[in-house]
Amino acid sequence: METTLTYEQAYKELASIASEIENETISVDVLAEKVKKASQLITFCQAKLKSTETEVNKIIAQMESSSQQ
Repeated sequence: METTLTYEQAYKELASIASEIENETISVDVLAEKVKKASQLITFCQAKLKSTETEVNKIIAQMESSSQQ
């Protein structure tokens, strides 16, 4: 059963990784792996935000065109 990653889950994981790095609780052996995962999560979050922005703009445009008729 595959679960779909949500923005909130990705953000929480990013915050966790950032906290580990800031607190230096992360092992050097897994640092590169965590940074790679963080990069993937950042890309996911940026895409999700862009997609949401596009969708919201479409809805606003539809509302504006409906109100002008």
